[in-house]
Amino acid sequence: MNTGSSGGQSNKNKEIFQCDHKMSSSSNDENESEDDTHLSDSEDSQHSAFSNQSGSSLEEQHALSAEIPDASVIREARKKRKLARAGGDFIPLDTSVDIQQASSDADSEYEADDHKRRIEFAPKSKSLKQRMAEEISSLENEDSEESQDDDDETQEMWEEQQLRKAIKISQRSDLDVFTSRKSHHMKIKHKPPILPPVNLGIIKKKLSARLKSFQEIHRSHQREYEKLVYDIECSKSVITNLEQSNSAVNYKFYKTMKTYIENLADCLNEKISVIDELELAMQQLLQQKAHTLLMRRQDDLQSEAAFIQQLTSNSRISANGNVGVDENTHLKECESRRAYRRQMRESSEKIGHHEGMSSDDEMSPLQATDFQKGRDDILKKCQTIFDDVLEDFCSIKCILLKFQEWREKFPDSYYEAYISLCLPTLLKPLIRTKLIGWNPLEEFINLEQASWYKEIKTFIYSGDGLESKQEDHSDQKMLPIVLVKTVIPIIAELVEHVWNPLSSSQTCNLVKLCKKILKECGPSKATKELLNFAVLRLKKAIDEDVYIPLYPKSALDDKSLPHSKFQERQFWSAMKLLSNIFCWDGLIQEEILYELGLEKVLNRYLLLILLQAHPESNNVEKCRKVVECFPERWFKDLKSGSTLPQLAKFSNHLSHSSDAMCHNFRNEASEIVLLLMKIKALDAADILIKKHGLENLTSETKT
Repeated sequence: MNTGSSGGQSNKNKEIFQCDHKMSSSSNDENESEDDTHLSDSEDSQHSAFSNQSGSSLEEQHALSAEIPDASVIREARKKRKLARAGGDFIPLDTSVDIQQASSDADSEYEADDHKRRIEFAPKSKSLKQRMAEEISSLENEDSEESQDDDDETQEMWEEQQLRKAIKISQRSDLDVFTSRKSHHMKIKHKPPILPPVNLGIIKKKLSARLKSFQEIHRSHQREYEKLVYDIECSKSVITNLEQSNSAVNYKFYKTMKTYIENLADCLNEKISVIDELELAMQQLLQQKAHTLLMRRQDDLQSEAAFIQQLTSNSRISANGNVGVDENTHLKECESRRAYRRQMRESSEKIGHHEGMSSDDEMSPLQATDFQKGRDDILKKCQTIFDDVLEDFCSIKCILLKFQEWREKFPDSYYEAYISLCLPTLLKPLIRTKLIGWNPLEEFINLEQASWYKEIKTFIYSGDGLESKQEDHSDQKMLPIVLVKTVIPIIAELVEHVWNPLSSSQTCNLVKLCKKILKECGPSKATKELLNFAVLRLKKAIDEDVYIPLYPKSALDDKSLPHSKFQERQFWSAMKLLSNIFCWDGLIQEEILYELGLEKVLNRYLLLILLQAHPESNNVEKCRKVVECFPERWFKDLKSGSTLPQLAKFSNHLSHSSDAMCHNFRNEASEIVLLLMKIKALDAADILIKKHGLENLTSETKT
């Protein structure tokens, strides 16, 4: 706005200046004409006057062109112009006359006499001053036009800026796009663009990618829609259930259940100390019995070994082998127990039993009486733990019925509260009370026959199949949790401190129980710890209970001497331990069984006696018992013609024994070949068969 106004004002001032300049030039012309008429005395005076006047006019023009005249100069010029019009051919000296009146009269007079004026058809010759003034005015007109063009351009720029400020941002972007497109089209006119070649494969690929993205977006929207529909259905079902439910009855039930659980927890917390005390007393009683038997067995072994060593060093060997036995009371008691077991085997007609395979776990009458009395006292105290407690708080069946009612009435809240994880903790003290007198090593009792086990099973699968409707079957996991938290710790304690690995009955009962528990619980941290305790106990038994004495061959040839009898008993005792170790096949890793049974027991102890024995029927029986201990599945996948690496020494012993007995004991030799074939030592068996022609004997032995 300021630019336009300043430009207009300057143009106006220039016009006024041009008018005044014309007026001054016309007045000068009039004065010049008057000088020509009145002052014609001489040409020099005219020439000097004209030169002075022209000089003064040039100076005035330069002064006016140098600076823009102000308002006072303009008014003075107007006043002179009006006086010139009013006076006609002269300018009056008195300028105080009313200029406006004179000018108006002159204008009216000129207007009235306009038709009487003389019309000049030929232009009047112009003087030098007029021509100079016209040139100056033409130059000024050109400058004014240029300035006018600049002013117009500035005005357009200002208007465009104001327009941009007035419109919105989106319209501004549209205007920019329009101007950019306009400039782009203008550029196109000058330089046409170079378009890339059309490739249908690229277009198809882009369209396929875009279609795929749209399909993914559609699928995501479809999933969101399905989720919203599902949420709506769930909300509707929840609303329906809430509308149908009776809040007062529900509140009363939950309040009653909360009070019952709190009272049950307080009761069990009060009784848990008594249960711990009785459980510890029973464990100590069993550990004391096991420790007593272990120490007696080790003392008997040391006493007999020392006695035979003394006989060997002093050469006090009698013909019947009973010399010096009466001198040792310890050995006398051991022999009496051995005789009692022998009598019991003969009465039961047990076949295939050897001296040393029986477990020397008979207690003296006094010890047995004390043990039974202590056990009975503990069991009586167990029966009186919950005498002052109502049945609803001490009976597993009653407790489970309470929670079964909750599950049937309000299954959602039951499963949301994770009751299946809480019940094992609540039932643990009651189950431990029932298991205080339980000793699975002495007598195997299937857990499924226990009352608490049956009650838990009934609770899990009762309630018209409510449990089957649950996806997670959380209540079915309750029984494994009970076994892990309650039963496995008791078994682990028995394995570590009570179990005798030399007892075949205890080992068999323990293995069956562990297999049952692993089937119910599956592999877990608790079962892994239980098996680790079993491995440690087996290693301890190998180090402490296995002893193979070595005597001169002359002492061993006479079977009536105590040397041979003692060595035979120790061999079959180690043989029994080897059999008990392999009972854990399927529970303990094969590598551990290889190490314990084959490397330590067989190769370290049993082979010492087998290598010293004569090739006779007794030696064949020992080898057959060893092979019968091996699990058959170990040899199913062996296809190389050789047996296990751990059995290489035993396989060589069988080959040498068969080769030595082939001339005198062909039947026994063929049986040993069959043992080689059973342990997959096929190469060694083929060599013996071809060498001694045992094809018929081996076929007969197989049948």
